[in-house]
Amino acid sequence: MSESNIPEGSKEIRCIVCPTGCLVHVENVNGELVIEGHSCKRGEEYAKEEFIAPKRILTTTIRVENGFLPLIPVRSDLPIPKEKLRETLKEIAKIKVKAPIKMGDIVIKKVLGLDANIIASRDLIKV
Repeated sequence: MSESNIPEGSKEIRCIVCPTGCLVHVENVNGELVIEGHSCKRGEEYAKEEFIAPKRILTTTIRVENGFLPLIPVRSDLPIPKEKLRETLKEIAKIKVKAPIKMGDIVIKKVLGLDANIIASRDLIKV
């Protein structure tokens, strides 16, 4: 990781990798990450990524045309950079999909040009 990619400052991060839930302290000290408080290697990696480039799985709903229900739950199939979540939600709000829909169907391919697809989280029949 180059120095320019590491944010300045420090952060307390609650690890969610396992049930232990360690409180991990991450700090940029002269361009090097200092990570303390983790009890496993996975926790160290999680805290590092959360400090440098946090990502989230996005879950929401999308409007449906001719469906048994007016909305269907959807999610991203890969984590999306946290700073792109609001923009992704705005893009999803513009879309209306047609029923029938099967769970796992891709309803938006490579949203915002990212690697993540938006996929259906349930089946929905046509009326």
